[in-house]
Amino acid sequence: MSKMKDTYGEQKSYTKSLKTKSIILTVWFIILAIICLLPIYILIINATRSHAEISQSVSLIPGTNLVKNFKAMTGDPNFKLSYDAFNGYKNSIFITVCSTILTVFFSALTAYGMHVYDFKLKEISYTIVLLVMMIPMQVVSAGFVSFMASIHLTNTYWPLIIPAVAAPSVVYFMRSYMQSSFSMAIVEAARIDGCSEFRTFISIAIPMMKPAIAVQAIFAFIASWNNFYTPNMILISVPLKNKTLPMMVAALQASDKIANYGAIYLAIALSIVPIVIAYVFLSKFIIAGVALGGVKE
Repeated sequence: MSKMKDTYGEQKSYTKSLKTKSIILTVWFIILAIICLLPIYILIINATRSHAEISQSVSLIPGTNLVKNFKAMTGDPNFKLSYDAFNGYKNSIFITVCSTILTVFFSALTAYGMHVYDFKLKEISYTIVLLVMMIPMQVVSAGFVSFMASIHLTNTYWPLIIPAVAAPSVVYFMRSYMQSSFSMAIVEAARIDGCSEFRTFISIAIPMMKPAIAVQAIFAFIASWNNFYTPNMILISVPLKNKTLPMMVAALQASDKIANYGAIYLAIALSIVPIVIAYVFLSKFIIAGVALGGVKE
């Protein structure tokens, strides 16, 4: 009887401890969510307020100047010198879609080759990929810009698209995913049936890698859409209509001719709409990507 009481007491204590930890974690995650979402909320709120209201105080209550801010954003001559929403969206979408497709396709192809084939420099090649992944863009940016200038590709979109073929972090993720869930028996069966190597990759490997490809496509899209550093180095002397949306937003923030914070906040809010949509509708893939990325080799 005493043993049963002790066991019951231990279970009760464990349950109480578990509930306490759950409450603490829940509160902590709520705080983190508020910290993450508050800047976006303030951005949206300020997009509905007037310049005077924003200058005077901070508010969490929406204003009534959304329409006026939109008219100022589209009709103010000073705004038109720095911001062109239509062309900005068009240019950013073109660059982002092209670079995302190249990133996921060639990274999947590279990971497939490293996983399926055995060759002498296999591990050395993979080590080089990891080493390249650790080198930040800022370290090689001067050489990159100099090389693009020497082959006359500055002020074009090609330097923003073609380098997306080489994405070491995506290759690392894809290879880790394939090592955990890609069976070589399927490749061998395809070879016996007379399927070519490239067709095996297209018809068999890509459908099997669809979860990993979807996750990396989301991350590549977001990274390319938000990229300001590289376009600012390459698109040096292009007209406004050829600039990307982040470049236009940066020009708005730096301009001393625009005295309408409400319209500026609205322009910034519009620039993050695709990112918000990606997170809202594709969040399940992003969460799955966290689990996939944690696979040990």
